[in-house]
Amino acid sequence: MFVINESEREYRFGDSGPKYLMKGPRMNFALVQFMPGQSFDAHYHNVMEEDFFILEGKVDVIVDGKVNTLSAGDLIHIEPGEVHFVNNPYDVKVKMVSTLAPYQEVDKVTVENPVY
Repeated sequence: MFVINESEREYRFGDSGPKYLMKGPRMNFALVQFMPGQSFDAHYHNVMEEDFFILEGKVDVIVDGKVNTLSAGDLIHIEPGEVHFVNNPYDVKVKMVSTLAPYQEVDKVTVENPVY
């Protein structure tokens, strides 16, 4: 057992990206934040499934070329092999929870030129 406060971690890119509160041994748990105009690279996972639960704001989560516009209270589940990325073209930041399971130390495959 352990307890952690989000203030003990930082977002990967300063004010954006994932802030992992837990990595392994069975799953990852992160807060993810993107400011207006920010996004991240398209990728997929071979083994891990990923969920995003939107806490605040609005965001586009693109999965296999389909744009899914999500807002607070929405959850999207992404299966292994589905190419996905997040884009925030809106004028407010988005904050969301991300879970990845089952835990794999390396399972992210970047995709060049995704369909959007």
